[in-house]
Amino acid sequence: MCQLTPESEFVDLAVEVFAMLADATRVKIILALRDGELSVNHLADIVDKSPAAVSQHLAKLRMSRMVTTRHDGTRVFYSLTDEHARQLVVDAVQQAEHTVGRPSHHRDDGPTEA
Repeated sequence: MCQLTPESEFVDLAVEVFAMLADATRVKIILALRDGELSVNHLADIVDKSPAAVSQHLAKLRMSRMVTTRHDGTRVFYSLTDEHARQLVVDAVQQAEHTVGRPSHHRDDGPTEA
């Protein structure tokens, strides 16, 4: 089990995870995939980038094991490998909300997920 201390052997790997998510397009891809799998073209439409650009970002996310693929004939569908990348991005967006005032996830009308 990971020791959550400053001496943890996983600190350097955690930094690599943050570096992978230090790109707006990759954050948008993670947010788009949180509800299920999508094709490159569908992701490209959602994040307003070319399919080629999205494919390059997906390749990096695959290498970091944040996303996985499923093939259906010639089509490839991408999904999150587990809930951790989704949660990291949601937490980061919610932290960002704190920088501009009272965040929506603290309002009385119930929590909202970024």
